[in-house]
Amino acid sequence: MGALYFLISNFCTSPNTKTKRKPMQTVEIKVKMDCDGCERRVRNAVATMKGVKSVEINRKQSKVTVNGFVDPNKVLKRIKNTGKKRAEFWPYVPQHVVTFPHASGIYDKRAPAGYVKNAQTFPASIDTEEKLMSYFSEDNVNACSIM
Repeated sequence: MGALYFLISNFCTSPNTKTKRKPMQTVEIKVKMDCDGCERRVRNAVATMKGVKSVEINRKQSKVTVNGFVDPNKVLKRIKNTGKKRAEFWPYVPQHVVTFPHASGIYDKRAPAGYVKNAQTFPASIDTEEKLMSYFSEDNVNACSIM
């Protein structure tokens, strides 16, 4: 029945009325949930959305993971409508992914174990004087040979 319905619906509708389907994606949101009631409200609100395939809630990490053909902003808005006004997209990444996990602004005490804030950090640039000194040092293999 499903294949027949698909064929009939594709031939009977005009190409202009077809809606574009959102891509399959995973949305991770940080939501503080204190009790079973909070968890149930958030789960029911998200699970009833069109295109949602699965909802996983980890209350210990305050994390909601939604898989499906959904818009991330609509999922966040739906969670905020349940009374969780401080909901936000998951701001953390695993610690081993970040180059400098203990740089200022990266380490967060409220982050779950093994996670740090998702921020791009770059090493401090070397002063031009130090660069010039390295050009003429004996340790540099490609140093100036005139000396």
